[in-house]
Amino acid sequence: MKPLLIACVGRALTAAPLGRREDDVEVRRVPVLPRAGGLDPSRPTVVLLDRTLLASTGDERRVLDELAAIAALIGWGDHDEDAPGSDFPADLLTSFIPGTASAGAAMTALRGAFRHAAALVAARNARIAENERYHELTELTRVGVALSTERDLLTLLDMILSQARRLTSSDAGSVYLVERGEDHEPTTLTFKLSQNHSLPNLPFSEFTVPVDHTSLAGYAAATGEPLVIPDVYLLPDDSSFKQNRSFDDKFGYRTKSMLVIPMKSHRDEIVGVLQLINRKRNPETRLGGPDKVQWEVISFDQRSVELVTALASQAAVAIENSLLYEDIERLFEGFVTAAVTAIESRDPTTHGHSSRVATMSVNLAEAVDRGGGGPYAALRFSRAQLRELRYAGLLHDFGKVGVREQVLVKEKKLYPPDLALIEHRFALLIQSAELDFERTRAAHLLRCGRDRYDETVRALEAKLRARRVQLERYRQAILRANEPSILAEGSFSELARLARERYVDQNGDEQPLLTDRELRFLSITRGNLDDAERKEIESHVTHTFRFLQQIPWTRELRGIPAIAYGHHEKLNGEGYPRRIAAPEIPVQTRMMTIADIYDALTASDRPYKRAVSVTSALDILHAESREGLLDRDLLATFVEARVYESAHAA
Repeated sequence: MKPLLIACVGRALTAAPLGRREDDVEVRRVPVLPRAGGLDPSRPTVVLLDRTLLASTGDERRVLDELAAIAALIGWGDHDEDAPGSDFPADLLTSFIPGTASAGAAMTALRGAFRHAAALVAARNARIAENERYHELTELTRVGVALSTERDLLTLLDMILSQARRLTSSDAGSVYLVERGEDHEPTTLTFKLSQNHSLPNLPFSEFTVPVDHTSLAGYAAATGEPLVIPDVYLLPDDSSFKQNRSFDDKFGYRTKSMLVIPMKSHRDEIVGVLQLINRKRNPETRLGGPDKVQWEVISFDQRSVELVTALASQAAVAIENSLLYEDIERLFEGFVTAAVTAIESRDPTTHGHSSRVATMSVNLAEAVDRGGGGPYAALRFSRAQLRELRYAGLLHDFGKVGVREQVLVKEKKLYPPDLALIEHRFALLIQSAELDFERTRAAHLLRCGRDRYDETVRALEAKLRARRVQLERYRQAILRANEPSILAEGSFSELARLARERYVDQNGDEQPLLTDRELRFLSITRGNLDDAERKEIESHVTHTFRFLQQIPWTRELRGIPAIAYGHHEKLNGEGYPRRIAAPEIPVQTRMMTIADIYDALTASDRPYKRAVSVTSALDILHAESREGLLDRDLLATFVEARVYESAHAA
């Protein structure tokens, strides 16, 4: 671009060469002084400022200040003027040409002014470059911070590609991740993500390419070097890599300029490949056809390579961290699964309970997040908090590993060996009755012979039948009493009568039909556990808390022990084990409590109780909320959002 000299119309300019050739400088004649906004600031410009042009400013100093910022101003005196008058802005002038100046003096002043004008352009370009570098550095820093906080891999890759495209004004791009073999060496690249500004709704499917020299992405991964290609349709014939044009042919796209950057970790290992397509003059332009591509698409320059390389380094670290985080999450998920399996292997009757409670608790939290009522209208849960609640739900019963198995899996009020002993006792009593029958019949024969034998036998048989009926009635009463109940019900007066019954054992000693221990268990009025067993079962909450406290949770998951600890507490302070009240019970725990009770009521795999219907279970929950045991607002959301249905879908 030629330098520009601006002078007033009608004013003679001494013919003086300003460059090597007379046309090295463009001379423009103007009737009024141009404004700074009308000039190209990237072009060296000199203004010959005489009184005519000066007068056209209307004494607006601001006009001259703005003009002097982008152009060199030379004062041009009248014919008889040797120095600038007071009306000239002497502080803004580069030099002054007297009206009688010789051609040599004028040429010297003009050349000095053009050097000043070139310096102004250079300074402006330096400021622009500095601002651009500052902006780029700021952007890279901002992107680096964003990348370091994002843990979801797909979100992370989308962020990386979006930022790379934005920094380079690329129309499209894609990301590949390295897959490694057993020797940890790269084997293939998996196509994980693509973006296209001109074709935003493209279908996506993963595929792999080998890490070798046959493809652009494979070449960059294999060599660790970037590829800068002005036009992928014009690759040299001896090039080992080729561009697959099937995408362009299928969707009517024209891939032209391309930048392929390997993403390297701090250990200089290839993590993936970042591929950018069609750098544009205007980032917002959509490439609608070949002509548009031909005009709009430009090559990636060295600065683009530097920027994307810097971004790729940050991206590689972020991707490695994300993959490591995923590995840790999978490892922890495996640990949690193993823990739940351990619980359920000791108590198979509760199979699936922990998972259902976790699912309902999270679904209830999500329902509250979408718009809970009452005091929870503004409550919101982050993804990390939902994960924390899920793990607390999965592990809330882990402390059952510290409960004796016979108590944990107890189905009836009596333990199986105790019931077997009673059954054996009744069998013995029947045998005793039968033996007594035979002895009495034999004694009659010895004493009386056949005299009235048949009549006696009939009487003995009637007595034996009555005894059998009586013993069976006693036995059935015991079996009925042995069945657990959800609520206190039934009378145990018959059991008390049985306990007063006596029989003679094999040693000839008199024994009670029911021992005190057996009577105590059979007289349990609620469920199937006595007070000592119930306390042992209840201790699982404390065992859970102590176990979970031993785990070095991350900052996001450190609330798990406290959430799980309170799932049997009640808002009125009548729960266990700590008997804490509403202010001390976290909202996540309140959610879990509702889910835990609902599942315990409706679960069909509990042999010690009958499953109740959904309606009955909800009625019981509402009754407990009215009594101040459960959170009424959370229960309302639980019912309105039909969260309970997720238990039956699990």
